[in-house]
Amino acid sequence: MLQALLIGMIGSSALLIGGVLGSYWNAPTHVTGVLLAFASGTLIAALAFELFPEAVHVGGLAPAAVGLFSGAAVFVVANTLLDSRVAAGAGDPDDVPAPSPVADAVSGAEADQSEKLSTVARKDDRVPTGVAFGLLAAVTLDGVPENLALGVSLAGTDEGLAGVVALLIAIFVSNLPESLVGAVAMRSEERSRQFVIGIWAVTAIVLTVAVVVGRAVADGMSPGALAFALAFAGGAVLASLADTLMPEAFAHGRPFNAMATALGFLLAFVLSDL
Repeated sequence: MLQALLIGMIGSSALLIGGVLGSYWNAPTHVTGVLLAFASGTLIAALAFELFPEAVHVGGLAPAAVGLFSGAAVFVVANTLLDSRVAAGAGDPDDVPAPSPVADAVSGAEADQSEKLSTVARKDDRVPTGVAFGLLAAVTLDGVPENLALGVSLAGTDEGLAGVVALLIAIFVSNLPESLVGAVAMRSEERSRQFVIGIWAVTAIVLTVAVVVGRAVADGMSPGALAFALAFAGGAVLASLADTLMPEAFAHGRPFNAMATALGFLLAFVLSDL
Protein backbone atom coordinates (compact mmCIF):
# COMPACT_ATOMS: atom_id res chain seq x y z
CA MET A 1 0.00 0.00 0.00
CA LEU A 2 2.94 2.35 0.61
CA GLN A 3 3.95 1.95 -3.03
CA ALA A 4 0.39 2.74 -4.17
CA LEU A 5 0.35 5.83 -1.96
CA LEU A 6 3.69 7.00 -3.39
CA ILE A 7 2.55 6.50 -6.98
CA GLY A 8 -0.74 8.27 -6.27
CA MET A 9 1.06 11.23 -4.75
CA ILE A 10 3.40 11.54 -7.74
CA GLY A 11 0.63 11.39 -10.33
CA SER A 12 -1.73 13.73 -8.46
CA SER A 13 0.97 16.25 -7.53
CA ALA A 14 0.57 17.69 -11.04
CA LEU A 15 -2.87 18.94 -9.99
CA LEU A 16 -1.34 20.98 -7.19
CA ILE A 17 1.46 22.24 -9.44
CA GLY A 18 -1.06 23.25 -12.10
CA GLY A 19 -3.26 24.90 -9.48
CA VAL A 20 -0.36 26.98 -8.20
CA LEU A 21 0.77 27.96 -11.71
CA GLY A 22 -2.76 28.86 -12.76
CA SER A 23 -3.19 31.03 -9.68
CA TYR A 24 -0.29 33.25 -10.74
CA TRP A 25 -0.04 32.78 -14.53
CA ASN A 26 -2.74 33.02 -17.20
CA ALA A 27 -1.29 30.41 -19.55
CA PRO A 28 -2.05 30.80 -23.27
CA THR A 29 -4.48 28.18 -24.56
CA HIS A 30 -1.89 27.25 -27.21
CA VAL A 31 0.50 26.11 -24.47
CA THR A 32 -2.14 24.03 -22.69
CA GLY A 33 -3.26 22.58 -26.03
CA VAL A 34 0.25 21.34 -26.83
CA LEU A 35 0.59 19.89 -23.32
CA LEU A 36 -2.73 18.07 -23.69
CA ALA A 37 -1.57 16.67 -27.05
CA PHE A 38 1.63 15.38 -25.44
CA ALA A 39 -0.42 13.85 -22.63
CA SER A 40 -2.73 12.19 -25.16
CA GLY A 41 0.21 10.50 -26.84
CA THR A 42 1.56 9.16 -23.55
CA LEU A 43 -1.87 7.84 -22.53
CA ILE A 44 -2.36 6.10 -25.89
CA ALA A 45 0.97 4.28 -25.55
CA ALA A 46 0.36 3.41 -21.90
CA LEU A 47 -3.03 1.92 -22.75
CA ALA A 48 -1.81 0.08 -25.83
CA PHE A 49 1.36 -1.40 -24.34
CA GLU A 50 0.64 -1.73 -20.63
CA LEU A 51 -2.92 -1.45 -19.37
CA PHE A 52 -5.02 -3.38 -21.89
CA PRO A 53 -2.40 -6.06 -22.71
CA GLU A 54 -2.06 -6.67 -18.98
CA ALA A 55 -5.84 -7.10 -18.69
CA VAL A 56 -5.84 -9.66 -21.52
CA HIS A 57 -2.83 -11.45 -20.01
CA VAL A 58 -4.44 -11.68 -16.56
CA GLY A 59 -7.96 -12.78 -17.47
CA GLY A 60 -8.31 -13.29 -21.20
CA LEU A 61 -9.71 -11.27 -24.10
CA ALA A 62 -13.44 -11.66 -23.33
CA PRO A 63 -13.57 -10.02 -19.86
CA ALA A 64 -11.04 -7.43 -21.01
CA ALA A 65 -13.18 -6.51 -24.03
CA VAL A 66 -16.34 -6.28 -21.93
CA GLY A 67 -14.50 -4.11 -19.39
CA LEU A 68 -13.11 -1.83 -22.11
CA PHE A 69 -16.50 -1.06 -23.61
CA SER A 70 -18.15 -0.79 -20.19
CA GLY A 71 -15.60 1.75 -18.98
CA ALA A 72 -15.94 3.79 -22.15
CA ALA A 73 -19.75 3.77 -21.92
CA VAL A 74 -19.82 4.82 -18.27
CA PHE A 75 -17.42 7.69 -18.94
CA VAL A 76 -19.40 8.93 -21.95
CA VAL A 77 -22.68 8.92 -20.01
CA ALA A 78 -21.17 10.65 -16.97
CA ASN A 79 -19.29 13.21 -19.05
CA THR A 80 -22.36 13.99 -21.17
CA LEU A 81 -24.39 14.68 -18.02
CA LEU A 82 -21.58 16.89 -16.71
CA ASP A 83 -21.35 18.83 -19.99
CA SER A 84 -25.10 19.42 -19.90
CA ARG A 85 -24.94 20.78 -16.35
CA VAL A 86 -22.00 23.06 -17.18
CA ALA A 87 -23.77 24.31 -20.29
CA ALA A 88 -26.99 25.00 -18.38
CA GLY A 89 -25.12 26.86 -15.65
CA ALA A 90 -23.51 29.25 -18.10
CA GLY A 91 -26.73 30.67 -19.47
CA ASP A 92 -27.26 31.51 -23.12
CA PRO A 93 -24.35 30.24 -25.25
CA ASP A 94 -24.78 33.32 -27.48
CA ASP A 95 -23.57 35.41 -24.53
CA VAL A 96 -20.26 33.50 -24.38
CA PRO A 97 -17.65 34.92 -26.75
CA ALA A 98 -15.73 32.36 -28.76
CA PRO A 99 -13.79 32.21 -32.02
CA SER A 100 -16.13 31.37 -34.89
CA PRO A 101 -14.16 28.24 -35.99
CA VAL A 102 -14.68 26.73 -32.55
CA ALA A 103 -18.37 27.63 -32.45
CA ASP A 104 -18.92 26.22 -35.95
CA ALA A 105 -16.99 23.01 -35.34
CA VAL A 106 -18.95 21.72 -32.37
CA SER A 107 -22.53 21.78 -31.17
CA GLY A 108 -24.68 21.34 -28.08
CA ALA A 109 -23.09 20.92 -24.67
CA GLU A 110 -19.72 20.22 -26.27
CA ALA A 111 -19.81 23.61 -27.99
CA ASP A 112 -20.76 25.37 -24.77
CA GLN A 113 -17.88 23.80 -22.86
CA SER A 114 -15.32 24.49 -25.60
CA GLU A 115 -16.44 28.10 -25.86
CA LYS A 116 -16.02 28.55 -22.12
CA LEU A 117 -12.52 27.09 -22.24
CA SER A 118 -11.70 29.67 -24.91
CA THR A 119 -13.13 32.39 -22.70
CA VAL A 120 -10.97 31.26 -19.77
CA ALA A 121 -7.82 32.18 -21.68
CA ARG A 122 -8.95 35.76 -22.34
CA LYS A 123 -7.68 38.13 -19.70
CA ASP A 124 -10.31 40.76 -20.49
CA ASP A 125 -13.30 38.42 -20.29
CA ARG A 126 -15.10 37.03 -17.28
CA VAL A 127 -15.86 33.33 -17.15
CA PRO A 128 -19.56 32.50 -16.70
CA THR A 129 -20.43 31.54 -13.13
CA GLY A 130 -20.01 27.84 -12.41
CA VAL A 131 -17.70 27.03 -15.32
CA ALA A 132 -14.58 26.78 -13.15
CA PHE A 133 -16.18 24.16 -10.93
CA GLY A 134 -17.48 22.35 -13.98
CA LEU A 135 -13.87 22.07 -15.12
CA LEU A 136 -12.88 20.82 -11.67
CA ALA A 137 -15.58 18.15 -11.85
CA ALA A 138 -14.41 17.16 -15.33
CA VAL A 139 -10.83 16.76 -14.10
CA THR A 140 -12.05 14.58 -11.26
CA LEU A 141 -14.18 12.51 -13.63
CA ASP A 142 -11.13 11.90 -15.82
CA GLY A 143 -8.80 11.39 -12.88
CA VAL A 144 -10.71 8.80 -10.87
CA PRO A 145 -10.61 6.04 -13.53
CA GLU A 146 -7.03 6.91 -14.44
CA ASN A 147 -5.87 6.66 -10.84
CA LEU A 148 -7.91 3.54 -10.18
CA ALA A 149 -6.16 2.07 -13.22
CA LEU A 150 -2.82 2.87 -11.62
CA GLY A 151 -3.78 1.09 -8.42
CA VAL A 152 -5.26 -1.93 -10.18
CA SER A 153 -2.22 -2.14 -12.48
CA LEU A 154 0.04 -2.52 -9.44
CA ALA A 155 -1.84 -5.68 -8.55
CA GLY A 156 -1.96 -6.89 -12.13
CA THR A 157 1.76 -6.76 -12.85
CA ASP A 158 4.76 -8.43 -11.27
CA GLU A 159 7.03 -5.53 -12.19
CA GLY A 160 5.78 -3.13 -9.50
CA LEU A 161 6.56 0.53 -10.08
CA ALA A 162 8.47 -0.18 -13.30
CA GLY A 163 5.36 -1.83 -14.77
CA VAL A 164 3.21 1.29 -14.48
CA VAL A 165 5.74 4.06 -15.02
CA ALA A 166 4.47 4.97 -18.50
CA LEU A 167 0.88 5.25 -17.27
CA LEU A 168 2.05 7.24 -14.24
CA ILE A 169 3.88 9.77 -16.42
CA ALA A 170 0.92 9.96 -18.81
CA ILE A 171 -1.45 10.82 -15.96
CA PHE A 172 0.97 13.38 -14.52
CA VAL A 173 1.33 15.15 -17.86
CA SER A 174 -2.44 15.19 -18.50
CA ASN A 175 -3.25 16.49 -15.01
CA LEU A 176 -0.98 19.54 -15.31
CA PRO A 177 -2.67 21.48 -18.15
CA GLU A 178 -6.18 20.55 -16.99
CA SER A 179 -5.62 21.89 -13.47
CA LEU A 180 -3.78 24.92 -14.83
CA VAL A 181 -6.76 25.91 -17.00
CA GLY A 182 -9.17 25.21 -14.17
CA ALA A 183 -7.17 27.40 -11.78
CA VAL A 184 -7.15 30.26 -14.29
CA ALA A 185 -10.94 29.94 -14.55
CA MET A 186 -11.35 30.11 -10.78
CA ARG A 187 -9.11 33.16 -10.52
CA SER A 188 -11.19 34.87 -13.22
CA GLU A 189 -14.22 34.30 -10.97
CA GLU A 190 -12.37 36.34 -8.32
CA ARG A 191 -11.53 33.39 -6.10
CA SER A 192 -8.51 33.92 -3.87
CA ARG A 193 -5.21 32.21 -4.63
CA GLN A 194 -5.43 30.40 -1.30
CA PHE A 195 -8.86 29.02 -2.19
CA VAL A 196 -7.78 27.91 -5.67
CA ILE A 197 -4.60 26.19 -4.47
CA GLY A 198 -6.49 24.59 -1.58
CA ILE A 199 -9.24 23.09 -3.72
CA TRP A 200 -6.75 21.62 -6.20
CA ALA A 201 -4.77 20.21 -3.28
CA VAL A 202 -7.94 18.50 -2.01
CA THR A 203 -8.59 17.12 -5.50
CA ALA A 204 -5.04 15.74 -5.59
CA ILE A 205 -5.65 14.00 -2.26
CA VAL A 206 -8.90 12.46 -3.54
CA LEU A 207 -7.20 11.09 -6.63
CA THR A 208 -4.27 9.79 -4.57
CA VAL A 209 -6.77 7.87 -2.45
CA ALA A 210 -8.23 6.44 -5.69
CA VAL A 211 -4.88 4.78 -6.42
CA VAL A 212 -4.76 3.20 -2.95
CA VAL A 213 -8.39 2.04 -3.27
CA GLY A 214 -7.71 0.53 -6.68
CA ARG A 215 -4.74 -1.38 -5.30
CA ALA A 216 -6.67 -2.61 -2.26
CA VAL A 217 -9.73 -3.73 -4.21
CA ALA A 218 -7.61 -5.53 -6.80
CA ASP A 219 -6.01 -7.77 -4.15
CA GLY A 220 -9.13 -9.86 -3.64
CA MET A 221 -10.18 -10.11 -7.30
CA SER A 222 -10.27 -13.24 -9.41
CA PRO A 223 -8.28 -13.14 -12.68
CA GLY A 224 -11.42 -12.46 -14.70
CA ALA A 225 -12.59 -9.68 -12.39
CA LEU A 226 -9.12 -8.13 -12.34
CA ALA A 227 -9.00 -8.20 -16.14
CA PHE A 228 -12.41 -6.52 -16.26
CA ALA A 229 -11.31 -3.85 -13.76
CA LEU A 230 -8.10 -3.09 -15.64
CA ALA A 231 -9.90 -2.87 -18.96
CA PHE A 232 -12.80 -0.88 -17.46
CA ALA A 233 -10.37 1.77 -16.24
CA GLY A 234 -8.63 1.66 -19.61
CA GLY A 235 -11.92 2.12 -21.44
CA ALA A 236 -12.75 5.17 -19.33
CA VAL A 237 -9.32 6.66 -20.03
CA LEU A 238 -9.68 5.91 -23.75
CA ALA A 239 -13.08 7.62 -23.79
CA SER A 240 -11.61 10.65 -22.03
CA LEU A 241 -8.98 10.84 -24.76
CA ALA A 242 -11.54 10.76 -27.55
CA ASP A 243 -14.10 12.97 -25.82
CA THR A 244 -12.00 15.55 -23.96
CA LEU A 245 -8.21 15.57 -24.22
CA MET A 246 -7.64 15.17 -27.96
CA PRO A 247 -10.46 17.52 -29.06
CA GLU A 248 -9.05 20.23 -26.79
CA ALA A 249 -5.52 19.55 -28.04
CA PHE A 250 -6.74 19.83 -31.64
CA ALA A 251 -8.69 23.03 -30.95
CA HIS A 252 -5.91 24.85 -29.12
CA GLY A 253 -2.59 23.12 -29.91
CA ARG A 254 -2.39 23.34 -33.70
CA PRO A 255 -0.09 23.11 -35.62
CA PHE A 256 2.14 21.46 -33.01
CA ASN A 257 -0.46 19.08 -31.58
CA ALA A 258 0.39 16.21 -33.94
CA MET A 259 4.11 16.32 -33.21
CA ALA A 260 3.49 16.71 -29.48
CA THR A 261 1.21 13.65 -29.55
CA ALA A 262 3.88 11.65 -31.41
CA LEU A 263 6.53 12.74 -28.92
CA GLY A 264 4.36 11.71 -25.97
CA PHE A 265 3.65 8.35 -27.60
CA LEU A 266 7.36 7.72 -28.21
CA LEU A 267 8.31 8.62 -24.64
CA ALA A 268 5.69 6.33 -23.12
CA PHE A 269 6.62 3.50 -25.49
CA VAL A 270 10.29 3.75 -24.54
CA LEU A 271 9.41 3.80 -20.83
CA SER A 272 7.06 0.81 -21.16
CA ASP A 273 9.76 -1.15 -23.03
CA LEU A 274 12.47 -0.64 -20.38
